[in-house]
Amino acid sequence: QVQLAESGGGLVQAGDSLRLSCEVSGRTFNSDPLGWFRQAPGRQREFVAGMNWDGSRTSYADSVKGRFTISRSSANGLLYLQMNSLQPDDTAVYYCAADRRTPYGVAVPDPSLYDYWGQGTQVTVSS
Repeated sequence: QVQLAESGGGLVQAGDSLRLSCEVSGRTFNSDPLGWFRQAPGRQREFVAGMNWDGSRTSYADSVKGRFTISRSSANGLLYLQMNSLQPDDTAVYYCAADRRTPYGVAVPDPSLYDYWGQGTQVTVSS
């Protein structure tokens, strides 16, 4: 049984930082690509950052490069998203996801290819 659970969202001001966590249960943490996505009201879900199955490769959306960092703690089964220099445009519900259909693969930006999702955590950035 694969389960993902995000935490760490909140209300911050522009320029502040937040760190999101995603608890990943089951075998997926050590075999499947993992990603962070976000969805703002009225917009499609979009890729934020991804990590391949062993954490050796990461990828980022252009809009967050240099500001956000994806990382993991294998000992705790946790996936993180460190978000710095937050801007109002970063306001969204943030989700972590696992691509169980591509074991030992790389993370891809297409959300339709991820088959397990967390419930999401709200991030609101005020100006």
